[in-house]
Amino acid sequence: MSVTNIAMDLIKSVKRSTSHRLAPYDDDKVRRCIEEMRQLYEENRQDLLSLRLPSQSSSSADGSATVRDRDNIVQTVVIRHATMERVKRCLLAYHHARLMQIKEIRWQYGAGIPKEIRQNMSNHELKWFSNYCTALASFMRADADEMGGSGGLDLTQSLKPPKSLLLEVRCLKDYGEFETECGNVINLTKGSQHLMFRSDCENLILQGVLQHIID
Repeated sequence: MSVTNIAMDLIKSVKRSTSHRLAPYDDDKVRRCIEEMRQLYEENRQDLLSLRLPSQSSSSADGSATVRDRDNIVQTVVIRHATMERVKRCLLAYHHARLMQIKEIRWQYGAGIPKEIRQNMSNHELKWFSNYCTALASFMRADADEMGGSGGLDLTQSLKPPKSLLLEVRCLKDYGEFETECGNVINLTKGSQHLMFRSDCENLILQGVLQHIID
C-alpha cells in the first residue's frame, strides 16, 4: 500500500469517529507515514546533491543525455515533494480532528472520561487532554473571581437550558457513596432510584453511572 493510501485511510477513520465513539489511535499507520516521508526526503536530498556535482560523462557531444537525466531527476524530486506535502496535510488533519473530538469529550463527560474512550487515546492525546482540563479549570476559576464569586464557575454544567432543577435517576452500576453539593451523602447502588439536583447528577449521567428516568 502506498504512503498516500495509508494517509487517506487515517482520514477515513477519523471521519467515522465521533466523540461518543472515538476510534483507536492508529500509531502503526502514523509511524509508517512518518518513516516514508523521511525516506522520500532523503532521496530528494541525495538527488539534489547529485545535480550540484559536475557531470562526469555524456552520451553525446552536446550533452543532451545529461540534460534529459537532470530533467528526469527534477521531475522525480517534484513528485516526491508533492507526495510528502499531501501526507503531511493528512497527518495534520488526522491529529487536529482527533483533538477536536477529545475537546468535545471533555465538555460531554467532564474530566472523568469513560475507560473505553480513554484506552483509544494515545499518550500524547492523554497529556493534551490533561492540559486542556487544567486550562479550562483555571479559566473557570478566574472567571468566577472576576465576578466576585467563590468555588469556581463550571461552564460545562447545563449546556442545554434545564427544564427542572431536580431529576429522577436510576443507578446503572454500583458506584458507592456520593457527596452532593449540599453535603448530603447518597449511596449509589445498582438499580436504586434517586431524586437529585441536576448539578449533582449531570456528570454521572454522562459517565454512564446514572440514567435519567423520563416519564
